[in-house]
This record gives sequence, C-alpha cells and structure tokens, in this order.
Amino acid sequence: MRSPLPALLPVAIAAAFACGTASAADWMQFGYDAAHTGVNPAETLISPSNVASLVTKYSVAMAATVDSAPVYLSNVSTPAGTKNLLFAVSGDGRLMAIDAATGTEVWHATMSGNGHTTTASPAIDPGRQYVYAYGNDGKAHKFQVGDGTEITSGGWPQTITTKPNVEKGAGGFTIANSGGVNWLYVASDGYIGDGGDYQGHLTTINLASGAQVVFNTLCSNMATHFGNGTCASRRSAIWGRGGATYDAATDRVYIATGNGQYNASTGGLNWGDSTLALALAGTGAGAGMPRDSYTPANFQQLEDSDTDLGSISLVIMKAPAGSTVPHLGMQTGKDSKLRLINLDNMSGAGGPAHVGGELQLLDVPRGQNGMSQQPATWVDGNGTSWLFVGNYSGISALTLGLNGSNVPQLTAAWQNTISATSPIVANGILYVISACSGGNCVVAYDPVHGNVLWTSAHVAPPHWQSPIIVNGVIYVMDNAGKLSAFGLDQLPDEIFGNGFDS
Repeated sequence: MRSPLPALLPVAIAAAFACGTASAADWMQFGYDAAHTGVNPAETLISPSNVASLVTKYSVAMAATVDSAPVYLSNVSTPAGTKNLLFAVSGDGRLMAIDAATGTEVWHATMSGNGHTTTASPAIDPGRQYVYAYGNDGKAHKFQVGDGTEITSGGWPQTITTKPNVEKGAGGFTIANSGGVNWLYVASDGYIGDGGDYQGHLTTINLASGAQVVFNTLCSNMATHFGNGTCASRRSAIWGRGGATYDAATDRVYIATGNGQYNASTGGLNWGDSTLALALAGTGAGAGMPRDSYTPANFQQLEDSDTDLGSISLVIMKAPAGSTVPHLGMQTGKDSKLRLINLDNMSGAGGPAHVGGELQLLDVPRGQNGMSQQPATWVDGNGTSWLFVGNYSGISALTLGLNGSNVPQLTAAWQNTISATSPIVANGILYVISACSGGNCVVAYDPVHGNVLWTSAHVAPPHWQSPIIVNGVIYVMDNAGKLSAFGLDQLPDEIFGNGFDS
C-alpha cells in the first residue's frame, strides 16, 4: 500500500480522468499524427518537475513479439467494460487489443498468410470505431475497436500486394483527414536482403467509399498492384518507420524510396532513392509523374552502395517566422545526411523529375551506423523548431533558423553518444529507448540541453520498437515480447488499475 495522498489530490485526479472526460487523449497512429511529428501536445501529467518520480507500473509478457510501436485509444466500450486499449501487430500478423491498465489481452485477430513478417504499426480512424492493420496475407484489415469484429464488406480487407512472399508492409499505417474525408495510406517494400521481384508502392484508400489508388515507384505509369514480371524493374522500397507522411499545410502526401533504379530525369518511370509528393487521394500528375519530387544528385552512388535515401519517412518542419520558404521538409537516409527541402518546389526546378535542389545538405552530427529511426520535430515555447535524430550512435538535436537570405537552415544544438530509437516529445520532455547502465532503458531528456531527467528500469534491446506516452503513462514494447508501462508514483493504483474508467 502506498501512503495516502493529500485529500485534494485524489479529487483532482478523479476529475481529470472521469469516464468520457475531454482530457483523455489518444495516440492513434505512428508518431502521434499524420505528419509523424512524434509529439503528443495533449500530455500534461508528466512534466520536467515530476518525471524523476516515474515508476514501473507493470512489465508483462505479450502473446507475441511486436517489432513496431503501439497505438492507443481511450474509453473503449468492450465486452469486459470500458477500457483504454493499446493496439499492436506482431511480426506473424496477430493484432492484439491490450488493456492499457494491466497489459492483458482483451481480444486478438490473426491475419495470417504467406508473407514472412510485418513491422507496420496499425492506425485508428478519427471516428474511433475501427482499427486498421496490415496482415501477412498482403491485405489491410479493418476491425471494430471494442471486440475485434472484422469488417468484410465494402471492399475490406483491401489488397495491398499480390506478392506477400516478396513484398510487405513495413512502415506505419497513416490516416489523414481533409475536407471531411479520411484517407488511409499503406506503403510497401521488400524483405531484408532485397530479394525477389518487389516494387515499392503506395496504396491510398478512401475510408468513406473503400475505393483505392495505387502509385508505383517503379514503372510508375501503371497504377495497379503488380504480379510477378509485370514490371521489369525491381528493388525500390518504401520502408521508413512512418510509412507515408501527410502535410496539412500543402494537403499532400509524401513517400520516400530506397534502392531501385532512378531514371525519371532522363524520361524514365523509375523513382529509386527519391522523395515524391502525391495528391491527397494518392494520385500523381498523370503519365506516371508525381506532383513533385526530390532526388539527390548522387542517386546512383546511393543505389550502388545500398545507402537508401528512404530509410526514414519525410519529416515536416515548421519554418521560422520571416522564412522565404513557408513549407519545409527534411529527408535523411542511410548516408547520414540531412536535406532540407522546399515542399513548394522540391528540386528548385519547378516540377518533378529533376535532381538536386535541396536548400541545405549537412551531416547528421551523430550519423554513424546508418539512419533507420524516425526523427521527431518539436516547437518549443519560444517558437523555435527542433529536430531530434536518433540512431545507434546517439542523439543529435538541431534547431531551425534562417541564414542571411532568410532561407531555413539547421544548426546543431547538442548531441550525445548513447544509442536511441525513434524519439518522442511530450510536455517539454524528450523520450527514447537508449542504452543504459547494464542494459537498455527508456530515458527522458531535457530537449533543449540534453540533460538526463529520468531513466527507467531495464527493457530488452529494441529493434524498430519505440515508446508512446498518453495520459501520464509511457508504454513500450521490446524484442523480448514484453510490454512495459511507466507512470507517476503518486497516481493511486485504484485509478491506474481501472484504466481511468468511471
């Protein structure tokens, strides 16, 4: 038993977490939002002043190992009562709905097939009724959040690939809302080893009608799911942790490719090692052209050295006041270079199928050992945009400012040499899974100075896993098949234990 809390504190907590309260937040897709910023702006319970008091709420074995990040939905009506649920997909295609208060499975669905594995995070629709997940049968599936009933009408499950033995879903599902319509984006790539007849492509599904559009990054004039031998080119992949990135300011969706031939600048239809802009509905400009594109001038070197540009998803950054470039993206890859891109003119040449043209090209300060963790971008209380880049060599923190011509430029602020997964930010705290004394831990940092604020109990070494933080609790899944939750010590077990139900 913990010591009783001051009389007013239980009342305040109970009010904050009453059933159906507006203060209960959700984490509905990878990186929190369709731009995959990695920032939860609704988190207020854990702050720099109390983060050091976080304790382990539980660490439990799951039914299957998840090699991705979970998503979270509060106040879900289930046959077992109203619960806050975590949703995650295991490598073998088991979608699990997990009671966030206890770590126990509430329901599961098996999406088996002849695909080998998946590392795609699921996504929850803004209406809070359905969760969408990738199955090893090469399809996107739709389930009711409360009891796992699968929807099998209206085109569901939706085909993502006809070749799940050589193509898979790797990046997270993305859901964007624009004009009152919800759109689901599912990216595909090949398996480790780059074997087989695979072509990275984006499948866009209108969640109101069930209609889908396909944009292929190789043989891009053919808007269909390829069978074996349909396209002579192969090995382009969309495998960044975030999958597709949606920017509300430009109302466009962006995908980044790694591997594969690039020949678009010489009249071809292959877009290896490129960042492509598509319309909200997943369509290009016609004749196999995207709406716009960025391709590094050294694209052939990237292809020859297997140094994928698209090892992360495009990062949307807020441009500083007075910037000559209002809409800004950052693309990095396995070559550990940061590239600032003008999203209104990605190559500087006024349209797609040109090479070069980035606003800035600089090294990641801690850029060794490749780049495969999705960066986070955060705007501090002074309006300064920050970029946090993690990899196995450490964390790099950079700020976004202006050069003498008012063009945005990144500048290194601090760095460390401790390995890090995809970072997240909430209420002025930066969180990553990092190496720590004797193993691996979730570590909280001061994002402005890089000081360690808190270190969790040990978790297993991560691969693609990364934490989420919702309603005062950090959740993380690890390579040992465990789910751990860390929360404030002063939250009574009665409140945490019932999932903040009424």
